[in-house]
Amino acid sequence: MSNGLSVAPPPEPVLQVIGLRTEIRLPGATVRVVDGVSLEVAAGECLGLVGESGCGKTMTARSIVRLLPRGAVITGGSVVLAGTELTQLSDRDMQAVRGRDVGMVFQDPASCLDPTMTIGRQVSESAVVHAGADRAAAAARAIELLGMVAMPDPERSAALYPHQLSGGMRQRAMIAAALACGPRLLIADEPTTALDVTIQQDILELIDDLRRQLGMAVILVTHDLGVIAGRTERVAVMYGGRIVEQAGTETVLADPRHPYSEALLDALPELAGPQARSLYSIPGRPPAVTEQHAGCSFAPRCRYAADWCGSHVPVLDGDHPGHLYACFFPVGGLAGAQDSGAGRRVSAWTAGPPSAAARPTAASGEPASEPSATGSPLLRVSGLVKDYPVTSGVIGRRTGTVSAVAGVSFELTTGETFGLVGESGCGKTTVARLLVGLERASAGSIEFRGTDLAWLSGRQLRAYRPGIQLMFQDAFASLDPRMRVRSILSEPLEIQRTVHRRGRRRQVARILDEVGLPPEVASRYPREFSGGQRQRLALARALLQRPALIVADEPVSALDVSVQAQILNLMRKLQRQYGLSYLFISHDLSVVRYMADTIGVMYLGKLVEVGPAEDVCTAPAHPYTAGLIAAVPAVTGEIRPTSATRPAVGLPLATRPPSGCRFRTRCARAQDICAEAEPPLQPRASGGQLVACHFPIEPGTPSTGSAAWEASASSG
Repeated sequence: MSNGLSVAPPPEPVLQVIGLRTEIRLPGATVRVVDGVSLEVAAGECLGLVGESGCGKTMTARSIVRLLPRGAVITGGSVVLAGTELTQLSDRDMQAVRGRDVGMVFQDPASCLDPTMTIGRQVSESAVVHAGADRAAAAARAIELLGMVAMPDPERSAALYPHQLSGGMRQRAMIAAALACGPRLLIADEPTTALDVTIQQDILELIDDLRRQLGMAVILVTHDLGVIAGRTERVAVMYGGRIVEQAGTETVLADPRHPYSEALLDALPELAGPQARSLYSIPGRPPAVTEQHAGCSFAPRCRYAADWCGSHVPVLDGDHPGHLYACFFPVGGLAGAQDSGAGRRVSAWTAGPPSAAARPTAASGEPASEPSATGSPLLRVSGLVKDYPVTSGVIGRRTGTVSAVAGVSFELTTGETFGLVGESGCGKTTVARLLVGLERASAGSIEFRGTDLAWLSGRQLRAYRPGIQLMFQDAFASLDPRMRVRSILSEPLEIQRTVHRRGRRRQVARILDEVGLPPEVASRYPREFSGGQRQRLALARALLQRPALIVADEPVSALDVSVQAQILNLMRKLQRQYGLSYLFISHDLSVVRYMADTIGVMYLGKLVEVGPAEDVCTAPAHPYTAGLIAAVPAVTGEIRPTSATRPAVGLPLATRPPSGCRFRTRCARAQDICAEAEPPLQPRASGGQLVACHFPIEPGTPSTGSAAWEASASSG
């Protein structure tokens, strides 16, 4: 070169996919599920593959490693891994590549791990089959890998079976198995779906650390935009089997050009602000694999579509090679946004509390309902306790007690939403089951409309059950697969004998209409519905008897952001319409902040902080609350600092809770008094919260960094 300096060429990609096409041959039809996908990933780089369920993400990942369902074949394109064309390999050679050069982390580790084999045996299997290691060396390698993925006590964990591990630990075991032979490429398909924010953060940081340490290329498949923020260098947005936008992650999150990418961001509660507006709901649903479109596949759901879009297919190009999008009428553009005064999106977690002028409004422009401040509470829970006996032996000798709920107290007024948050195992679902009568309390009271339900007989409780209804976490599992929707919905009316036979059909049709489902679905079975539709059915069943309180246990966990927005909007609309109260249980703090008026934070069976949602989220008083907030991913285009020094320590065993403050074994602020005396739940010196902490965080103190939640590796 004329200046005498040499420029290093860009690194060769570990994986290069060009024009990949995959088809499924059905009786009488052939459908294309992956349509001309092109992408590449370099060593040490992480690419995010984003989109709703059914858009082709998982099928693209499975096509790369040729793990396709029966009837699916790759019909075109190229997949090159480290110079090897994978589409031309024999099945036997491809099997060796999958075990040696490509690792895959599947969405549901519980269904992918063999329940009859120990974790150590499953992790070591790849080393035995593909690397020719003997059993002793492979077992030692398994323990080393379990330590690498921060599994507590690797030697003991290697001897456990999958059912003996928590969800986060099973996911770590899956990652360890995928790393057994040192792969060049790791494909993680929804690795954090439905996990707590703290476990999600641990898993994502683990993948980050491993790819940098081992120089792996990583493809992160997810529907959660928060997962890719700050974790991936580039993102490819998929819809209808095609990539519709591809660019650097910060660029797409801050300045999306495709209407679909923009719609996914507008559906996020985090970017709606705390109860500031109804979430944008993408109309319709992704096209079924059997649907063929002459033009843009997103046109039927696009708010900017013109007639031209329905008959012409846009090409994936853009303003410059670094930002590609397939749209005739692109949105955004930072220059245009700046000229119009609209800045980049701002996360509710970084924007601070809203002004009084920015109180919530409904989509119709009506003010959102405020909780009632007059009269007695609809629900008053006082000193609620639930202990489960631990037994062993043939005769069931009692050997201990599980302290699931330990002295929980809170109130809920008419029209209010009380959000209950905390990690898995903290007692949230047990509280829900106690409220609806599925469990009996060991102590305490549950006053509903002035009557203590905790000690009523089953016959007496039956009269009050219609007033409190439960939305289960797994809507599909709670719907009888042998019954049609009409029978499922009319069954409570038949049991309560509140509506005569001819009136039940009218009631079912009415409630289906209220939750946005057509009346003809009454003749279908649960298996014929999507996840969002099944959640609507669960809400319809809860509403059927006109309850005053709905206990919603993780009602939107594992749903796509677009479907999540539909369910949350529907719940808020029905709350305004009927004056409903919700006990809203979730591990997603962005969702709880958006929905709740008051938030209660649970840890190991106890409420550690209770207060107005904005006070709790913007100025947390308890170190545990601050740690949960620190783990919430911010979808704002910038990379959030992470608490890399926080150890991956889960909740202590409920059979042996720590003395004094139960959080002290994970708290950086703990002192001797924390082990000696249990802190009472009392008003904070300043602010609107109740907090159970000897050393609460005062307003203005930095609280969302790693220092708010650090402990030594030996604690817990």
